[in-house]
Amino acid sequence: MVIHELPFSSFPGWEPVNYLQPASRIMTREKIQEQITDQDPKFHLTEDPKEEKENLQLNSESPPGVLRQTSHSQGDQALGKITGPPTIKLIERHQGTRTVFKKFREMKWPLDIHPLNKSLVKDNKWKETDVAQETRRSFLQEFCKKYGGVSRPQSHLFHMVSRIYVEDKHKILYCEVPKAGCSNWKRILMVLSGLASSAYNISHDAVHYGKHLKKLDSFDLKGIYTRLNTYTKAVFVRDPMERLVSAFRDKFEHPNSYYHPVFGKAIIKKYRPNACEEALNNGSGVKFKEFVHYLLDSHRPVGMDIHWEKVSKLCYPCLINYDFVGKFETLEEDANYFLQLVGAPKELKFPNFKDRHSSDERTNAQVVRQYLKDLTRTERQLIYDFYYLDYLMFNYTTPFL
Repeated sequence: MVIHELPFSSFPGWEPVNYLQPASRIMTREKIQEQITDQDPKFHLTEDPKEEKENLQLNSESPPGVLRQTSHSQGDQALGKITGPPTIKLIERHQGTRTVFKKFREMKWPLDIHPLNKSLVKDNKWKETDVAQETRRSFLQEFCKKYGGVSRPQSHLFHMVSRIYVEDKHKILYCEVPKAGCSNWKRILMVLSGLASSAYNISHDAVHYGKHLKKLDSFDLKGIYTRLNTYTKAVFVRDPMERLVSAFRDKFEHPNSYYHPVFGKAIIKKYRPNACEEALNNGSGVKFKEFVHYLLDSHRPVGMDIHWEKVSKLCYPCLINYDFVGKFETLEEDANYFLQLVGAPKELKFPNFKDRHSSDERTNAQVVRQYLKDLTRTERQLIYDFYYLDYLMFNYTTPFL
């Protein structure tokens, strides 16, 4: 698939118009701003349902916008060691927490974007990659400047950074976008942090379930804000339609002890008339059209999942200004250039192997068209509408409509 990196000014008036929809469905500037600054955490199911946040909680009993930190949170470190009678401890801790959250409210949002430090890049071969990178950065920055408004998050900071992985040695923040090379990126982070000697020796389960890597939401507010402002922040994205088909193939076309019973059964029950008892019992055999109906349903029978959630809701790119915007379509070049920028060992290269189902053809434009041929034009348009913000933010064309 050819990806066209269009300059921001190439869109007439830069007023996005959905020509296939009636005027009442045109995405207005106000609607885009609302989506960009919406912090409400969506209901995401996790492939590891036992995984819980041990050190941070959203307090459902507190007033809206109030975050609670449990007693063993790293947030206590920011408040200092408190001694004295229990009542005094409680008062001082409460005052300390208020101070920390006051600082959060005073933070400057969106975060400033910093020029990339290119002093460690010695080769001239990265010239084209660098030009593409600067184009993407400036495009996203201009888009956010025009549509992001001046809103700052009032709550849910820990949710906003919950997909961001931390590598302290090379000062890297990587926002995980599933189906956009995230497994191999986590392998790279494990090598950089000294947890492994080679990216090629790390299994899929060790990458995703080993819990070796730190996430940004495991730090206190000071630790989060300091890293956001001083580390190199990277996000890697993918054409939304291609990413969606890739997720469907991975989770529903192969045996899966989580996605079939949790998502498959609910999808078949609601969207397949006269489903057989076997399908209802095991959730296997979900059709792509049924999956699309689930995705577009405002009353989904089961929650969203990070593998097909919008990047704008995973990484908040108009509030967290990313220093590096990589694309799956140029993954190896972008990733290896990024490794040069952060001073990674010269021998470390981004792995190009397929993490799972290695015998399957990679999901590309041709494969996507095979899946979309069973959808109506309206259904294809509605998928585009669903990922509208991702298409705009990252300057993707819409070749499948």
